[in-house]
Amino acid sequence: MKKSTLFPYFFVVLLSTSCAQRSDSGINLPKTLDFTEELVIGGIQNPWGMAFLPDGGILVTEKSGKLYLYQSDKTIEINNLPEVYNRGQGGLMDIELHPNYTKNGWIYFSYASSEGDGKGGNTAIMRAKISDNKLVNKELLYKATPNTTRGQHFGSRLEFDREGYLYFSIGERGDRDVNPQDITRDGGKIYRLHDDGRIPTDNPFVGKNGAKTAIFSYGHRNPQGLALHPETGQLWEHEHGPRGGDEINIIQKGKNYGWPIITYGINYSGTKITDETSRPGMEQPLYQWTPSIAPSGMCFVTSDKYPKWKGNLLVGSLVFQYLERLEIKNNNVVYREKLLDEIGRVRNVQQAPDGYIYVGVEGKGVYRLVPK
Repeated sequence: MKKSTLFPYFFVVLLSTSCAQRSDSGINLPKTLDFTEELVIGGIQNPWGMAFLPDGGILVTEKSGKLYLYQSDKTIEINNLPEVYNRGQGGLMDIELHPNYTKNGWIYFSYASSEGDGKGGNTAIMRAKISDNKLVNKELLYKATPNTTRGQHFGSRLEFDREGYLYFSIGERGDRDVNPQDITRDGGKIYRLHDDGRIPTDNPFVGKNGAKTAIFSYGHRNPQGLALHPETGQLWEHEHGPRGGDEINIIQKGKNYGWPIITYGINYSGTKITDETSRPGMEQPLYQWTPSIAPSGMCFVTSDKYPKWKGNLLVGSLVFQYLERLEIKNNNVVYREKLLDEIGRVRNVQQAPDGYIYVGVEGKGVYRLVPK
């Protein structure tokens, strides 16, 4: 097992209100907790989502379209899933338990679906129950339109808040100049539903002509991280920028997060997307990564098993293949550390009810972080 390793970083706080706090490379600050990583579930090529059952079982989604239940050191495949459109970044993605799962048995998951008109697919949200190792009582709660054969930017994370509302993200599907700023179109948004799929009457665009009334916030690129802050209850989000400009945001009702009108990133070719990094009426990120780390999965640490990390934010990096720990004070990132250096593309990170942190790594499976 590899021990955690340190990452040379420093942070720069930009004092202008028109600029976000941003990352650069820099000095090394050794503050890490010593731990080992243990492979718990092997052989999963892309462990996109994880959900932890009250009896200790773990549900893990495989992007190609399979759902696994790990229990008592055995891995069982759950059958009777909906048809999954497995293309590019889309497939079977996140999974979440209902807050009252012990009473009602509902699980929620996001997946790319070809249901509806047009070729290709788009992000869908479904809930179901598990009986005899298969899905039953399947209910489609939301299906984004239009379908497209583009393979990028499906989103898609799920999170319940303390009031029982379901939030989910859908990326702008590669159509940046149309979808994220248009509330009459899906894509580039954070959405909010009741647990049964109904639209909350106080959603910000209810009553707006032609609006997608499930929308909660807009102007996003490709959000692949959602987590509730353990103290404030606020919904935190991170999303992929282009070349530079990955963001952490605190999601607020009806707010516009700017993509692609404002961004700290540039095109992959090196050309500018826009000259603007701020504009009145558009939200600034709490933090932005330049260079991009390609963030996926996020969780806050509340467990007593990691006392030095309590209150910290953990985020996976796909492109640099590590787990990042961020210390945050007064909504400013004051320290960053690289963990699990070169372990592989970190797709997801979650804190389980048993207090341990679990990390999904592409091509390997699910690891548990065990403090020494």
